[in-house]
Amino acid sequence: MSATTPSARGPRRHWRWLPLSPATVLLLLFLVGPIVYCVWIAFTDLQLTGQESSSFVGFDNFTRAFGDEHFRNAVVLTLVFTLLSSIIGQNTLGLALAALMKRASRPVRSLTGAIVISAWVLPEIVAGFLLYTFFSKDGQLNAILAWLHLPEQNWLFALPILAVSFANVWRGTAFSMLVYSAALSEIPKEVTESAEVDGANGWQRLWHVTLPMIRRSIGTNLMLNTLQTLSVFGLIWAMTKGGPAHRSETLPVFMYDQAFTKSLIGYGTAVALLLLLVGALFSVVYLRLMREEVR
Repeated sequence: MSATTPSARGPRRHWRWLPLSPATVLLLLFLVGPIVYCVWIAFTDLQLTGQESSSFVGFDNFTRAFGDEHFRNAVVLTLVFTLLSSIIGQNTLGLALAALMKRASRPVRSLTGAIVISAWVLPEIVAGFLLYTFFSKDGQLNAILAWLHLPEQNWLFALPILAVSFANVWRGTAFSMLVYSAALSEIPKEVTESAEVDGANGWQRLWHVTLPMIRRSIGTNLMLNTLQTLSVFGLIWAMTKGGPAHRSETLPVFMYDQAFTKSLIGYGTAVALLLLLVGALFSVVYLRLMREEVR
C-alpha cells in the first residue's frame, strides 16, 4: 500500500469543510452581518422619521450617552437590577431550592419543580403582566397585607426597581435550581457522610464541602444568569415601562425608548453596543475567576 502524498491529502482537507459551508454562510448572513450593520449605525445619526438620509457622526452618540444623566441613571439601575435579581436573588434561591429538594420526598420534589418551572416557561411579557397585577395598588400583595393588618403600599410607584427585581427572581430562579440540582447530584455521598461523621453541621458541610465542589457550576450559572438579566426588557416594560420618573429604566428599556419611541436609531444602537460591552466585561470577570479556581 502506497503512502498518501501531501498533495493528495490537500484536496481532502478542503473537502472536509464542504458540509460546514451552508451553516457558515447562514451565520455570516444572519449573525455577523447584522452585528456589523449595527456597529455602523451606532456611528451615524440615523433616525426613523424626519430625516432624508443619515450621515457619519463618529463617536458623537457615545459622547452623548456618557453626558446624558438618564443614561447614567440607566447604568446604575441595570447594575442594581442585576445584583438584586440575578447575582443574589436567582443564584441564592436556586441553590436553596436545589438543596431542599435533594432532601425532600419524591412528591414534594415533583410539585416544587413543577411550580418553579411553570414560572420559567411563561413568556416574559405574560410574566410581566402577572407580576404587574400582583404589585399594583389593588393587587394581590396589598390584599394579603390588608388581611394581615399591615400597611398597604403602591409598590410600582414607591419601589419600582425592587418590584421588577422580585419579578425577575420569580421568573428566572428555575434555571439556577436546575443547574444546582444537577451539580449537587454529582457530589459523592461518601464525602458528605464523612463530613457528617467528623461532626460538621449543616452550615459547615455547605461552606466547606458542597460549595467548593460545585464552584464551577456556580460560576457558569452566575455568568449565564447575569447575561440573561442584562437583556431583560419585556418584563420591565410590561410592569413599569421604566417609570415612574425613570426609576426602573434599565439599559434595554432606555435603549428601546431612544431608538423606537424617540426615533433615534443611531443613538439607541450606540447604547445597545455599550450594553453589549457591559455583558462582555461581566463574562471576562467570571471566566477569569473560573480559570483561577482551576489553577
